Amino acid sequence: MKWPAMGYARVESLDELWRVLDAAGPEAQILAGGQSLLATLSFRLSEPSGLVDITRIAALRGVSVAGSILRIGALTRHADLGRDPLVAAHAPILAAAAPLIAHPAIRNRGTIGGSLALADPAAELPACVVALDATIVIASKGGERRVPATDFFQGLFSTDLQPGEIIAAVEVPMATPASRQTIVEVTRRSGDYAMAGLAAVLSMQANGQVEAARLVYFGVGSGAEIARGASAALAGRRLDGTSIAAAKAALADDLDPPGDLHGGPELKRHLARVLTGRALSSFLAPAEQAA
Repeated sequence: MKWPAMGYARVESLDELWRVLDAAGPEAQILAGGQSLLATLSFRLSEPSGLVDITRIAALRGVSVAGSILRIGALTRHADLGRDPLVAAHAPILAAAAPLIAHPAIRNRGTIGGSLALADPAAELPACVVALDATIVIASKGGERRVPATDFFQGLFSTDLQPGEIIAAVEVPMATPASRQTIVEVTRRSGDYAMAGLAAVLSMQANGQVEAARLVYFGVGSGAEIARGASAALAGRRLDGTSIAAAKAALADDLDPPGDLHGGPELKRHLARVLTGRALSSFLAPAEQAA
């Protein structure tokens, strides 16, 4: 199917962006990586009055460190997340998530800002930033505001972004020696959206006791789902077979997944339990894993 007729403008600064958006009106849409937008245009699921291309705005690019915060520009592409040394050192879950996203052609064009703005419930990056307790930096012509990732995502394809606002960056607390991070998922084929996935971030003492845990599931609900009961089942306990079993059991109250084309709710719960075991076991010493 052909795209609808629309206007197009490319901007090179934030000031220019606000001027163009004011002139274009509320029906215009932002074009960054475009990997989801182009599909919706092709199927006439969206019919914007115009596209505003922000790919040349330098202020939205780059990965940097300031104090204990890793700042990732919204135009950082998925492939860049996977190979950036600062991301690998300070937010390894994002580096691990990048190869799981679709295929190389998508990863070379899609951006972290675009993924977060879309808020697909089966996408990896929204779950990762919630697990990391990240902050979403939102820009408008009135300035910037910061929203915790847990508040930014508001449901199925729904976020806290308001008309005239864009995601400028993501700010992530840097990993410490106590941090443990991993992401696991189940797909039918490599590159497919996840049937179920888990982004897990733990803070652990040297003796194996869990200080805090954030288990965030994707593909099992309307968005990135924090399993508060399962996370609480780990906090203050030594990470071992018993505490992992307790976390898996707590998922019965944490998750209420709808059925979809992959299967029914019980399949989703089963996959969530399996992924919980895989993710948490990866943090154990080899001898404990074998046991």
